[in-house]
Amino acid sequence: MATALVYDSPDAARGRSPFLLRRLHSLTGLLFGGYILVHLLVNATLIQGGKGTNDVFQTQVNKIHSLPFLMAIEWTFIYFPLLFHTFYGIYLTVTWSPNVSNYPYGRNWAYVMQRVSAMIIVAFVIFHILGMKGLLGTYLSFEPLNAAASTARHVRSHWTVAYLVYPVGVLASCFHLANGFYTAAITWGLTVSKAAQKRWGMVCVGIFVFSFACGMTALTALYSRGDLVVR
Repeated sequence: MATALVYDSPDAARGRSPFLLRRLHSLTGLLFGGYILVHLLVNATLIQGGKGTNDVFQTQVNKIHSLPFLMAIEWTFIYFPLLFHTFYGIYLTVTWSPNVSNYPYGRNWAYVMQRVSAMIIVAFVIFHILGMKGLLGTYLSFEPLNAAASTARHVRSHWTVAYLVYPVGVLASCFHLANGFYTAAITWGLTVSKAAQKRWGMVCVGIFVFSFACGMTALTALYSRGDLVVR
């Protein structure tokens, strides 16, 4: 979930946000965005099914949980970047003054949607992490040794979770990810010309389509796989 364009933000235009914090916000967004892509891709393997040692999703989960220094990796590349990106993003949202009524340009609307999607993602991630960690009840918790069935139990715990919370959360995350990658390239001076921005914009559309397809593939598998016994 990378940061949006500096010049898209009215607050940035007035110089309220320090240069270093903006760059850290962008960098942590890129780190967490990369994790989201991997996470959605792994989850998409649920559609391949399988049981026991032939369960593709369980195999991928086992590989991840067998990594050395897993907790250190999680805190360094997931939790710390997520916390900084979230809290600074909240600051940007609180100090933000929408001006699309005066400047209804496409990139200005994209910045508005970046902030709206960020608010949705905060609520979604809190529910997702607390639920998977069992802090909202053991029924929602993720079990590494029973990965597919426990994930299905979590998602299928209530129709609002299955058909509202997760589809909306995935959609908001994929948009925020792709739009953030687009604006991060400008923030870091990688796409200066309009032609470069247009080309990178097409790549980012592809990132959105790919990541959203992975997320919905995983959800479809969790909805439809009859071999996943949900108790």
